[in-house]
Amino acid sequence: MAKKRGATLEEHEKRKLNKESLSKLGGIFRFILPYKINFFIGMLFLLLSSLTLLTFPFVAGKLIDTASGEAWLVNDINSIALILLEILLIQSIFSFFRVWLFAKVSERSMRDIRIALYSKLVQLPMTFFDKRRTGELISRITADVSMLQDTFSVTLAELFRQIITLVAGIIFLMVTTPKLTLFMLATFPVLIIIAMIFGKFIRKLSKQTQDELAAANVIVEETLHSIMTVKSFVGEEYESNRYRKGLNKVVNVALKAAGFRGAFISFIIFALFGGIVAVMWYGATLVASGDMSIGDLVSFVLYTTFIGGSIAGLGDIYGQIQKAIGSSERVLEILQESPEESTADHEAIPVKGTIQFKNVRFNYPTRPEVEVLKNINLTIPAGEKVALAGHSGAGKSTIIQLLLKFYPVQNGAVEIDGKSIKDWNLKQLRSNIGIVPQEVLLFGGSIRENIAYAKPEATEEEIINAAKKANALQFISKFPEGMDTKVGERGIKLSGGQRQRVAIARAILKDPAILILDEATSSLDAESEALVQEALDELMKNRTTIIIAHRLSTIRKVDRIYVLKEGEIVEKGTHEELTLQENGFYANLVRLQFAE
Repeated sequence: MAKKRGATLEEHEKRKLNKESLSKLGGIFRFILPYKINFFIGMLFLLLSSLTLLTFPFVAGKLIDTASGEAWLVNDINSIALILLEILLIQSIFSFFRVWLFAKVSERSMRDIRIALYSKLVQLPMTFFDKRRTGELISRITADVSMLQDTFSVTLAELFRQIITLVAGIIFLMVTTPKLTLFMLATFPVLIIIAMIFGKFIRKLSKQTQDELAAANVIVEETLHSIMTVKSFVGEEYESNRYRKGLNKVVNVALKAAGFRGAFISFIIFALFGGIVAVMWYGATLVASGDMSIGDLVSFVLYTTFIGGSIAGLGDIYGQIQKAIGSSERVLEILQESPEESTADHEAIPVKGTIQFKNVRFNYPTRPEVEVLKNINLTIPAGEKVALAGHSGAGKSTIIQLLLKFYPVQNGAVEIDGKSIKDWNLKQLRSNIGIVPQEVLLFGGSIRENIAYAKPEATEEEIINAAKKANALQFISKFPEGMDTKVGERGIKLSGGQRQRVAIARAILKDPAILILDEATSSLDAESEALVQEALDELMKNRTTIIIAHRLSTIRKVDRIYVLKEGEIVEKGTHEELTLQENGFYANLVRLQFAE
């Protein structure tokens, strides 16, 4: 398990560079197209900056030659020194515009990606969220996009700069000092082959170290999750020894990897400096024979330093691009998901609120083997108040989710005002359904913003009127900031009863034809319950209302109760009718609750 987890982590971070993976990264380039002019001008400044800097070693060499008495275009060392400073100044100006233009492109294109991602996320169906964790989705819109931002603002620019430096540097050296350049290039294949062999061993051992560390971490995770069991069986010493053995394996593999790494570094140092000595020796012989000037040798050494830095930088850039490809895959995966049907504006049609479920059977897509609803038939005339009662898991919330079209109806039909729910515009349907949940989660803004969420264009008078009807204005007016009072994250600064009344005010402002109450008073004290119940009575007037019942004492006044058991309606009737059935399921539920 641990090894699999470690391997998955590494695979998640990096992707191999091939045609398919690069096309994934290319899929992100469409967000850069609106800013292509800035991008290409930035590339031009990048090219000019790199080429300008490459003239520095050549002029520096001529400074040495001029000091040695050799003639050049400019024979004054002070003038040549000024030329070097001018080269650096011009290169700095080019670099500034390159960085600024790439930043403009990356910041704006990443903003567009984040907007596209977020817009797509909130439009995706519930089945998508059932299969993924919230933390994973937040990571895609933050960490993955940040990785792409680094790639487009820094990594790509560095990649092009290093390639230009490498190619242009070698071409320049081939033109100016062909013999010494060929001698230097002859040492490259040997170094590269040996580096690849060492690198393969080091990567393998590094991965093995990660796997062993993941296995050791699993021991910690298991122990802390089951700490009561560990202590009750006096297993502290056993677990400590188990963890010690796991860490010893990590150390052994890590030391083996360190041995290879040390040998590799030692070889590189020896080979690199040995190569420098060989090149310097050969260069010195060319200087001694008159085939090369001292200034050309200095220029050659400086160019070699530039080229060596480019080769070293390309390795890191390669790793960054691999990670960027992984991030682009995860971002594109969401962008390519199919959203819910269009929630575009619609023609307003008056909704009466008659609801019918006809032979409805349903399985959640994530649990196809479990039939949650079994042949559900119910009718709720417009304006009636009905309750859904039954044990937890009986299917009450599923009926509400199908009514809201969170999931498609697989078998049977759900109709509103005689029209199949499949034919209703999604925005029109949900605009006519209001919900007051049991656990109210408010947004972190002001009370006004939370109430107006149901109708953003609402006037101040409408918001105050809704708050008054919900019995919320009395506590809101006591706050120093009134409607502008911040409720805190998830409404934490308000009490349970206050949150419920804000949610009721929001539902009143929405003015829906169909109202769903998820037992909104079940977790309140007596005083708050009375105020909330009074607000709910106001809200339920002239609306089709479905109450998900947890406490049966609160649903005595409804027109009809549907009793569910394991996804089936086993009883229906009023509270009085159902309690009179001596061996009835509902009557038994009532007896159990009042016996507590």
